[in-house]
Amino acid sequence: MNDKDQELRAHLNAETAKIEWAELERHFAHGSVVKVDAPLDLVEVAICMVRDDSETLRGWMTDGALAKATEADARAWVARKPVFWAVVAAPWVLVQEIEYSDG
Repeated sequence: MNDKDQELRAHLNAETAKIEWAELERHFAHGSVVKVDAPLDLVEVAICMVRDDSETLRGWMTDGALAKATEADARAWVARKPVFWAVVAAPWVLVQEIEYSDG
């Protein structure tokens, strides 16, 4: 990994934050929320989006691990009120639901 890669990774990592659905609703209304399934690394996905690595992104989309949030997602999130890790890779807001384990 070169210095620019490390700098981008550090920048995006520093920009991640926990966010609740209520804070994401306006971004969803603009069509800019993209859900990232576990076990993908949220920052790695953001790096690929910033770099326009379409081949890698297309693979994740084909696998269903990366997708634009849908109305069904929004309804489920309203009902469950999950917490997400989020990062902006303009114009997208990438979100990954935080999984809490019992115990």
